[in-house]
Amino acid sequence: MREVPAELITETVARLAIEATHFLPEDVEGAIRAARQTERSPLAVQIIDEILENAQVARERMLPLCQDTGTAVVILEIGQDVHITGGYVIDAVNEGIRRGYSEGYLRKSIAARPFSARVNTGDNTPGVIHTEIVPGDRIKVMFMPKGGGCENMSRYQNFLPGMGKQAVIDFVCETVDMSGGNPCPPLVIGVGVGGTAEKAMTMAKHALFRKIGERSPDPEVAELEQELLQAVNELGVGPQAVGGSTTALDVFVETYPTHITALPVAVNIQCHSARTKQAVI
Repeated sequence: MREVPAELITETVARLAIEATHFLPEDVEGAIRAARQTERSPLAVQIIDEILENAQVARERMLPLCQDTGTAVVILEIGQDVHITGGYVIDAVNEGIRRGYSEGYLRKSIAARPFSARVNTGDNTPGVIHTEIVPGDRIKVMFMPKGGGCENMSRYQNFLPGMGKQAVIDFVCETVDMSGGNPCPPLVIGVGVGGTAEKAMTMAKHALFRKIGERSPDPEVAELEQELLQAVNELGVGPQAVGGSTTALDVFVETYPTHITALPVAVNIQCHSARTKQAVI
């Protein structure tokens, strides 16, 4: 049994919060640069150039990539041979969020009572925290500051099982088309298919942590990802919805076995500022 102090989790989350909000991942920036070379619309190219300039300014001047520094989404993959000492793991994560958003001078966006007073909690806590027990003696910490504009475009629907793959493609395309410029395209799109309602939504969010160009190890799912990416880009929404051939940088799909009566499909959209950071403790 390996002991991990709760304070180390706190320090890691705080660091990831600052890094994620200031530094665009290399794979995302690389995909945006590649899209500039293939984009057909002059106005879309101008938007892409502004996105790249924004990433450079954020990196060089240590400024947030976007004023919306989001809901702090944290996924913990905790090895079954780990014993966390010195505090409760959820408290440790929230303290890391609190420190990161304070030390990084990041906007606090969390309203304590969602349907009434909506008073700001003042420190961007509590985070949305998912935990999973996995083999081993390490803890993988995945951090995503999820902006409101893209998160608000999330959708879920349960289709008749016989509707199959085409229902998934049509639903994803419909979701992107309806979203327009709200999620700040070009997008990274996570799709969860199968399980139950909450499982599908969780898979769609989890999929967003993959690197651009990383295909599913399942050949059938990988083929669906490619079909979805092509179909979404054929919509012509384009960067910031000004039109163009670059609506999405990538589409990631996760699947899970489901009940014979169901075909659950969830879509979670990430904006062009696809901010994620990971660390292993």
